[in-house]
Amino acid sequence: MRRLARRSTVLLTLLSVALGTTASVASAEPEKKRLPKIAVIGTGGTIAGVSKSRVSFQDYEAGKLPVSKLVGDLKPEVDAVANVSTEQFGNKGSSSYTLADFRRLTASVDAALKKNDGVVVTTGTDTMEEFAYWLDLTVRSDKPVVLTGSMRPWTVIGTDAPANLYNAIQLAASRETTCYGTVLMLNDEIQAAREVRKSDALRMDTFTSGGSGRLGVVDQDRIRLNRAPARVESCGKKSWATPFDLDRITGKNKALPKVEIAYSYQEAGGEALKALVDAKAAGVVTAGTGAGGISPAMSEARKKGVEKGVLFASTTRTGSGAVYDAGTDGVIGAEDLTAQKARILLLLSLAATDDQKQIRKWFGTLGTAQFVTR
Repeated sequence: MRRLARRSTVLLTLLSVALGTTASVASAEPEKKRLPKIAVIGTGGTIAGVSKSRVSFQDYEAGKLPVSKLVGDLKPEVDAVANVSTEQFGNKGSSSYTLADFRRLTASVDAALKKNDGVVVTTGTDTMEEFAYWLDLTVRSDKPVVLTGSMRPWTVIGTDAPANLYNAIQLAASRETTCYGTVLMLNDEIQAAREVRKSDALRMDTFTSGGSGRLGVVDQDRIRLNRAPARVESCGKKSWATPFDLDRITGKNKALPKVEIAYSYQEAGGEALKALVDAKAAGVVTAGTGAGGISPAMSEARKKGVEKGVLFASTTRTGSGAVYDAGTDGVIGAEDLTAQKARILLLLSLAATDDQKQIRKWFGTLGTAQFVTR
């Protein structure tokens, strides 16, 4: 049989030469499809956690397993959808990261996207929405950036961790979210960075996008996208990228502006807000009642803060609805951004300019991210 196979190969080669072709016998075989290159950057969190037992769903140490181990556990399945490389950026809980770390993470993602077709970042879920919005505003490439994590550690029964990581890699490899900015992939659901929020301390379906709704779902090997972030309108244009190029607006060593959050409640005092102003905060976000209301004492403290040059953004503590901009000097309505996301937009805006008119414009366009219908 081997002799017959060799004879057939020789005859096919001679025929190719006779026909004036230079194609090898191997070219007669179907060419393998090139798999997309996906970089998985690990920062730790529950997804990299090790439990005390197989049923220690909340009793575990986060950020113990390297990301290479997580991806390795998904082989050979992950090899069928992407050519995956890994980078260990860090290995700790999401709340432990600083803004300086965030800046380095943006640089790592940008560098990875120059060599890969997409990036997956694994993080803890506690501040994942802040990781996501930061990257959404600062990553310069329009290639897919997908964040994932888990509500249960890698080592327990019924963990969501492996499925979330596999689906995130599959989503990035599909390149279906090109120009979407940063998205989250957990619990089979795809969420936009701007709208997503953690809504439950323990449940696996914790992430929601409120009234905006999820972008879509991953059903095994099917990716269904039902809507898109408004920035896809600028896909392929220079205007797609945000104005927050970190190397350009802050340099590598300049500290980012100090921006804090103050929460309003019944008869809230103004002392906390005054302390933030006295601590040289460049900006403060208020999480107000209803449509952004704050107590009389906080209102007086905010007025004095404005006089000292502090810029305020007004949000609602309700979790949904909008605080519209009234054009009040020193106070910007942040519409439906949560307080923590308004803080990120405000500090990046203050890093880029001290022009209040320009910052107000960014909150009213980039910050609201509505489709332009006129």
